Amino acid sequence: MNPMQILTSLVLAAFVGYVGAWYLGAIEGNFALLLFLATVVTGAYWLAERFYFLPRRRRAAQAIDDAAAQRRTELDRMGIAKVDVDVEEAKGRILMQPWWLDWTAGLFPVIAIVFLLRSFLFEPFKIPSGSMIPTLRVGDLILVNKFTYGIRLPVINKKITEGQAPQRGDVMVFRYPPQPSMDYIKRVVGVPGDEVAYLNKRLTVNGTPVPTTALPDFFDEDAMRYFKQFEEQVGDRRHGVLNNPDVPAFVQGASDFKFRGNCRYSVEGVVCKVPEGHYFMMGDNRDNSLDSRYWGFVPDANIVGKAFFVWMNFGDLRRIGPFQ
Repeated sequence: MNPMQILTSLVLAAFVGYVGAWYLGAIEGNFALLLFLATVVTGAYWLAERFYFLPRRRRAAQAIDDAAAQRRTELDRMGIAKVDVDVEEAKGRILMQPWWLDWTAGLFPVIAIVFLLRSFLFEPFKIPSGSMIPTLRVGDLILVNKFTYGIRLPVINKKITEGQAPQRGDVMVFRYPPQPSMDYIKRVVGVPGDEVAYLNKRLTVNGTPVPTTALPDFFDEDAMRYFKQFEEQVGDRRHGVLNNPDVPAFVQGASDFKFRGNCRYSVEGVVCKVPEGHYFMMGDNRDNSLDSRYWGFVPDANIVGKAFFVWMNFGDLRRIGPFQ
């Protein structure tokens, strides 16, 4: 093995080891960081291939051409017409990209496109739980708009353009405040300065009850039971919510989160004043959602993007389409 083969083997082994350890739960993985590093590494190989390795192979192929032409001239002078060397085959072997460049420089364009799309335009997510039923179901594959709320640098998540502020009723993906390596999806019900109350299973924003209309009961195929369903209008968004009358309104197990002093808990529920630069999030499946009632407010720095479209659900193709 030449030094480049050894180096590439070590780099690829490191990537495989990282993914394997992440899959087995030995480490807490960071896909954005992994994709960024893959883009940088394959980009370095791509530049080396374009400006060093490929020109060197072309010079070697040209040298074969020159040597073949000189040999042909000598054979012609000697009256020999048959050439016993397949020049094109030899050139093909020399010009062929070695495996260690196939697996690095060869992958760079694809990895770079995925990195740019995922970082600045749209990112796919899979809904893992039922906290957003009936709006989103387990197994929905959704797209998240990464630029509506302002473009952010990948990995460090620093905002570089302002965009628009999240609005009440938006379905938003964000980094889970107690564990920022995890992505959560909930609905924005309170923006900075709002007073949000969820008392006796009714949502009130700034003293005004959110308009609510009863809908036919919702049948949850996973739980194999019916739940009370309502339509709420938060901001200008109309959406369904579920309520389980058997679950008490009291919030059990709220953590000691930042700005907890802005919240008042009682047997009826909770009332919170949303601090500046933060948002109050709730799941549409109100009695089956670990949300801001339990772990507090989402800071602007944790925002990932606005969810807007189900692009696939392999169990139910009728789920494909936009949602509110």
